[in-house]
This record gives sequence, C-alpha cells and structure tokens, in this order.
Amino acid sequence: MKTQTKNVMTILAASAIMLVTSCKQESKAKNAAQVAEEEVKSVAKTSEITLLKLEGSPAYETAALVLNTPKSTISLPKGEIDFSFDVKNYELGAQTQSVNAEALANSGKGQHIHFILDNQPYSAHYSPTFKKEIPEGVHHLVAFLSRSYHESVKNENSVVVKRIKVGENPKDSLGVSMDAPTLIYSRPKGKYTGEDSKKIMLDFFVLNTKLDKEGSKVQAIINGKEFIITEWKPHVIEGLPMGEVSIALNLLDANGNVISGPFNQVNRTITLEP
Repeated sequence: MKTQTKNVMTILAASAIMLVTSCKQESKAKNAAQVAEEEVKSVAKTSEITLLKLEGSPAYETAALVLNTPKSTISLPKGEIDFSFDVKNYELGAQTQSVNAEALANSGKGQHIHFILDNQPYSAHYSPTFKKEIPEGVHHLVAFLSRSYHESVKNENSVVVKRIKVGENPKDSLGVSMDAPTLIYSRPKGKYTGEDSKKIMLDFFVLNTKLDKEGSKVQAIINGKEFIITEWKPHVIEGLPMGEVSIALNLLDANGNVISGPFNQVNRTITLEP
C-alpha cells in the first residue's frame, strides 16, 4: 500500500512539473508572439507611409499678394496691428476648382492667405484686411496665397516677406536673415478626422534657394521614415496610423548638411482620428 501511494505521489509530482513547464513554455511563446507582433506593427507604422507629389492644381501664375498696411514695418506699437493686403488675379473666399478639393482637407470658407510669423503655425485669413496681435520684438513675416485645400500658390509675386519691429526698443532674439536660404513650414497642421485623415498634404515655402537633385533639398522625416524632396512641389502623405504623427522638415545643402538658419529645422505634430 505504501508503495502504491508513493507511486501515485511520484506521478502527481511529475504531472505538476510537466504542467508548470508547459505553462512557462506557453507563456514564453505568447511573450515572443507579442514581441513579434509589436515589431511587425512598428515596422508597418513606418514602412507603409508613402509620399507622392500632388498634381492637378491650377497654377495661378499671375496671382499676386502685396502688403499695403502697415506702410512701414520699422517701428510699430505692440498690441493689435491692422494688416491690409492687395490681392491680384486671385479670389479670396472662392473654392479652388480642382479634384484636390475633394481628395484633401478643404476649407469651406475657400481660398485664403496663410499668415506666418517667425515660422510658427499659420493663421488663415479669408479677407485681405484683418487685425493681428503682435508682441514686442523683431519678427519675420511670411504671408502667401493659399488654395482652399491649403496648398500655397508658388510664384515670385504670391508671397510677402517682411521684417517687423514692434515696440520702442525691440530685440531680435532669432537673428534671421530673410535674404538667406529659408524654409517656411505650412502644412500639415492640427487635427484630421475621417476621410481627411487618409490623404494628408505636405506643403512648405522655400525662399532664396531652388530645390533640385544637385542642389538644396528638403528632408522630411514622418514618424521616423525619411524622404528627400528635390522639387518644390506639394506632396501627399498616405499610410499614416491613427493618433499622433510627428513631422520634421530640414533644409539641406548640396552635401546633405542642414543650411544654417533658425527656421530651417522644423518639428511639428498632428493628430489623426477615425
């Protein structure tokens, strides 16, 4: 009887050991599977992102933007400043007639002006006259015409570049030379939901340089994936995951080095929601 009891105990102990071992192996397998799945998702998060040139937009080659007010930007009082632009051969508030208006995030208010101060996120203006609160200091204004789906109009007359001094003794904390090669970020911006999150436009303005394969280039890093842009054209980003998306733009010289300037390395974040 004792021998039988001992054998039963031995069998039970062996079974328990096998069960524990099996559970550990299963747990390890699950952990390995989870790690593999996370790695696949991580790779997919970047490898599925594509960047293609946007085609099909009207050129507006004769469109022009001129700053009328303020007449002088040398000494302005801090606070609200009246801005008045003259817009030629371009209709603010109109919908841009293009297939891109249906495919991309499009403003129901129509065509407008992108007003960018010190390469910060733009404000959109659908009227040529408006007020802006400008803090004391030396600032750098870049304003350009924008299609209703926020693509900039790119010609030598569609943009205004001004150095603005506000206050009695303004200090230039940035040290920007607007005669040097300069990158100005425009889109994407903010939050994209539903259909608008599937195709995201990447757009920027370049000043005092020309992009080409042998010269200046723009390096775009989107959620860690690098793209090199050698032509000044808007692009469409597809394959982005829902949630927070990081976008970095760098203006490079012919040797692949970042061109000196406080605006030539830009980092932004947007959010995509179903």
